[in-house]
Amino acid sequence: MCGICGELRLDGRPASPVALSKMMDCLAPRGPDGAGAVIHGSAAFGHRRLKIIDLSEKARQPMEDAELGLTIAFNGCIYNYPELRAELESRGYRFFSTGDTEVILKAWHAWGEDCVNRFHGMFAFVLRERETGRVVMARDRFGIKPLYLAETPERIRFASSLPALLAAGDVDTSIDRHALHHYMTFHAVVPPPRTILNGVKKLPPATIRIIEADGKQRDRVYWDPPFARDPEMAALSPDEWRDRTLEALRLAVKRRMVADVPVGVLLSGGVDSSLIVGLLAEAGQKGLMTFSVGFEEANGEKGDEFIYSDLIAKEFGTDHHKIFVPSADLMDALPGTFAAMSEPMVSYDNVGFYLLSKEVSKHIKVVQSGQGADEIFGGYHWYPPLMSSNDVVDDYARVFFDRSHETLSRQLSPEWIADRDASRELVSAHLTRAGADTPVDAALRLDSTVMLVDDPVKRVDNMTMAWGLEARVPFLDHELVELAARIPPEEKLKQGGKGVLKEVARQVVPNEVIDRKKGYFPVPQLKYVDGPYLDMVRDALSSQSARERGLFRQDYLDTLYAAPADHITPLRGSELWQVGLLELWLQTHGV
Repeated sequence: MCGICGELRLDGRPASPVALSKMMDCLAPRGPDGAGAVIHGSAAFGHRRLKIIDLSEKARQPMEDAELGLTIAFNGCIYNYPELRAELESRGYRFFSTGDTEVILKAWHAWGEDCVNRFHGMFAFVLRERETGRVVMARDRFGIKPLYLAETPERIRFASSLPALLAAGDVDTSIDRHALHHYMTFHAVVPPPRTILNGVKKLPPATIRIIEADGKQRDRVYWDPPFARDPEMAALSPDEWRDRTLEALRLAVKRRMVADVPVGVLLSGGVDSSLIVGLLAEAGQKGLMTFSVGFEEANGEKGDEFIYSDLIAKEFGTDHHKIFVPSADLMDALPGTFAAMSEPMVSYDNVGFYLLSKEVSKHIKVVQSGQGADEIFGGYHWYPPLMSSNDVVDDYARVFFDRSHETLSRQLSPEWIADRDASRELVSAHLTRAGADTPVDAALRLDSTVMLVDDPVKRVDNMTMAWGLEARVPFLDHELVELAARIPPEEKLKQGGKGVLKEVARQVVPNEVIDRKKGYFPVPQLKYVDGPYLDMVRDALSSQSARERGLFRQDYLDTLYAAPADHITPLRGSELWQVGLLELWLQTHGV
């Protein structure tokens, strides 16, 4: 796990070592264990290393294979690299390191574009062929590892974070109106290739991009599972779905223990993270370190779920660490949280993961985490009503969108309104395309391949890597997801949602954790923006830079200031926090 960056000149000029150095400096928290750079004429590759697999200098990056004429900068982990290495060795390939980076180089040489289909893991890599000048970029199936791009006719820069590209300079930092529409409407989800800035794009998940020496590009989407029933599985009983899911999840958790350092678990106390702990204990893991975080109450809303994380820690005898965050510490952590965001992310979870990761990184370098289970197994409240939907686009928008296009037009300044309802068009295209049998299947596909990528997954990567901590997400094992996509929706939606997964959990963890009311990562101080949080947001939105930007109508902001707690979105988010976070992010990153 690391941070990668680089510059590819398309005009024949030498790549800039100054730009590369600035990007590497910005990425330092992602890789505190080492740094490396390789510059060959028009191509520059930079790397910040977090040592997880093959701790020796033989695995340092950027990695060059002189024999094959390949150079790579890679961020992530290929969990099945030992098996792939054995297969490549049987084909005559010789290895100089023992890690997964070199396996990618040999796999590209052996199988070309098809190599990504063989990878189990999370990855973003950029690879260059010495002889042809061809460049290959690839991102894992769920975009767990980020890859941002700043392109001009003369050059392409890439980096693991958007701020790294800003640090290199020469980026168009104007606001993308359609991305702003998504941020304000699609619950701050801005799908690729867009970001909030016109001058920065991101490679979509499950995509491999080939860039020829003359700059011509082509993309291939290498994974797009059908959310449809498999006739060969039509006769499976609920117990058989449960058993198949349990076996697939066991394998997913086992895969994510591949490391040359210890692996812990972020334990919220919910069914998902509890199940990971239980499966690791079942597999004989001893001395497992687990970590939970909690916050002060606000407006009578509890700020922790320690009762459940304590129960699991005791049940499985983990080495458990509880982090309680006083309100004063929360305020102090917000500037660092904004700085760690590659894009503005409105969820309150961000500061929670940021502070949790800070503490966890003092003890361990790798953790497993439970993100993705709700999107994969139907855990959210908006899925059951879609079972009888006659208009999936309208019904989904009603429960998920923060506001309608019409409402947004009364909140944004006129010059910042997109020329059409961009968010509804985007969601409609995803929900109505072929390959999903029912409205629930269509929503699960949208949430797992679009929303998940640019909300929970991005949040976990940004906040953990801010402290040099690698987070692995077994619920996003692609074979597990392919299985889940075939499960009939009615099985997933039993027991108030995640029915199949809850039945799996009953084989492993106590029922008290399974049958409780669904929790979430509570940070109540940020939901009810008042006191110092209100002052912070108002100051940001009243600053000279905010006034010059003029994103929001003043009458809308005045309404929010007067009663922040009265303006909560359908997904329980604060409208004031949403608009304030955007401005705070822009100011933090000098936009």
